[in-house]
Amino acid sequence: MPPINVLIKPASGLCNMECDYCFYCDEANKRLQKSYGFMSEETLKNVIRKTILRAEGHISYAFQGGEPTLRGIEFFEKVLYYQSKYNKNNIKVTNALQTNGYAINEEWCKFFHDHQFLIGVSIDGVQETHNAYRHDKTGAGTYEKIVHATKLMDQYEVEYNILTVVNKKTAENIEQIYQDYKARNWNYQQYIACLEPLEEERGKKEYALTPKEYGSFLIKLFLLWYSDLQAGKQPYIRQFENYLAILLGYRAECCDQNGVCGIQNVVEADGSVYPCDFYMLDEYRLGNFNYNQLDEIYEKSREIQFIERSLLLSKECKECKYFPICKGGCQRNRDLNADTNLYENYLCEGYYLFFEACYDSMVQASSNIRLNKK
Repeated sequence: MPPINVLIKPASGLCNMECDYCFYCDEANKRLQKSYGFMSEETLKNVIRKTILRAEGHISYAFQGGEPTLRGIEFFEKVLYYQSKYNKNNIKVTNALQTNGYAINEEWCKFFHDHQFLIGVSIDGVQETHNAYRHDKTGAGTYEKIVHATKLMDQYEVEYNILTVVNKKTAENIEQIYQDYKARNWNYQQYIACLEPLEEERGKKEYALTPKEYGSFLIKLFLLWYSDLQAGKQPYIRQFENYLAILLGYRAECCDQNGVCGIQNVVEADGSVYPCDFYMLDEYRLGNFNYNQLDEIYEKSREIQFIERSLLLSKECKECKYFPICKGGCQRNRDLNADTNLYENYLCEGYYLFFEACYDSMVQASSNIRLNKK
């Protein structure tokens, strides 16, 4: 069996913030049971035992929410204990945690540093853009508190990256955001297109992106990044690095840029397993680690044809000159055409605008990398 990735929600959808665009709140509201509370130690043990014993070479555990730090440091000490206990084959184990940063203090930073957790911190640009949609429980902005958390992580030498949701505000202000991140030495960045509510008409929310706005955002960000790349001082931006990898003949390490869904083994607090963080709905439940083995869970994924569905792209998409690098984008951004029973990416126009403007520069950058390796 190849390396296994497991994404765990130890506090289900519970959170100490209230973000306007939270996709997991939307998913939870569309299930029979909205929240599963805190993960028990018994469930944690079963999740780790049934995954780490099956992995070969490497296994990665990522913790997400809601807000995973609500479960407390003691829970994550148990994570390390069970990983050590059941790692009978001495494979490589890595841990990552995605946080809104609101509860991060010195104790957390020391724990992350000492146990080599890779941390993702959610920040939406500068104060104005961040506070527009990311609030605390009283509706107040959270920017200063999150920036303070990054300073603590710098102090404790915690390895972290910045995750920014691309909504209307961040897209419009990406030049300012890019320069601000550069000034703060936030050199590891990931930008995720804002998800709108499942099975609802697109473009109705204040934060929603139009395809043209997304394309304009990508062009502006790429040109800033490419200028720094030519000077040898570019930040790591995951999406662009993956495009270069594709041009060099490698497989992208994130599924949305491979054009086909994978099985992420996303685990709710009660032990239920889903194929993807974007589809944690009742109809996608694959089993439960308290009762099912990994083989049973994988068999259920085949039954619901989760992966196969992501291959049903329109003829126009597959014949596009940029399909070899675009690959149709993320399934979560695709809409089903009822006449053809094939999918079309809502953001397609934005991707096309981006590749029209920047593809040649990406090819040149990949060629330079190839030459430098000789």
